[in-house]
Amino acid sequence: MDTIVAVKDLTQKIGKKTVLDGLVLEVGTGECLGIFGMKGSGKTALLHILAGIDRFTSGKVLVAGLDIRRTEGFKKYIGLVTQERSLFQDLSVAENLDFIAVLKNAGRDNIGPLIRRLELGEVLNQPAGTLEAGLYQRLALACALLNSPRLLLADELIGAIDLESRRIILRELKSFLAGGGTCVWAFSNAEFLPHVDRVGWLEKGKISFYQPAGALARWSGLIQSLAGQGGDSDA
Repeated sequence: MDTIVAVKDLTQKIGKKTVLDGLVLEVGTGECLGIFGMKGSGKTALLHILAGIDRFTSGKVLVAGLDIRRTEGFKKYIGLVTQERSLFQDLSVAENLDFIAVLKNAGRDNIGPLIRRLELGEVLNQPAGTLEAGLYQRLALACALLNSPRLLLADELIGAIDLESRRIILRELKSFLAGGGTCVWAFSNAEFLPHVDRVGWLEKGKISFYQPAGALARWSGLIQSLAGQGGDSDA
């Protein structure tokens, strides 16, 4: 299995705060690594570094074998779904797909299949900014996959969206991974832990790795501990 992401001693400081503290991680071909943590734990900071959006304080990051501090070439291998709405809000669904394909120098061959697989045919003429959350995420994923990336970076991919859109997105993610793609997916909802192959639990700038069942067990223990702290106030 090839290593697509290799991170060594990654530290990110913002002001006086250490957001990421000496992270070490590797992600291989066909793997979906879930980055799990509460709000402010550094999940988005990590994804932004892997995507080449933000510089980092120290350490080494390789994507597809390329040192991201030395070349921009790694970006052609990446597809990114951001937490914020980052598509062109005034353009229609079809116009977004066309324009982003041009920006990525990806050609138009993938547009039709992605429209079909993510079931966007009925909203092609609708402005992206007017789409409901689930449809918007399906469009965002389609745009991220236009260049047939080796690495998909996804921030809160299926958060507050309808169940049908969740099903469609998870189906497409499974297909992407089965085809040899790799995913790093950041989320804060423990409900999504079973959908990844391995979990990187991010807390106080440090990362700990679990199998999904182990992460769920830790989460359940934390919930029980918090419930126990409630004491007998209702007695």
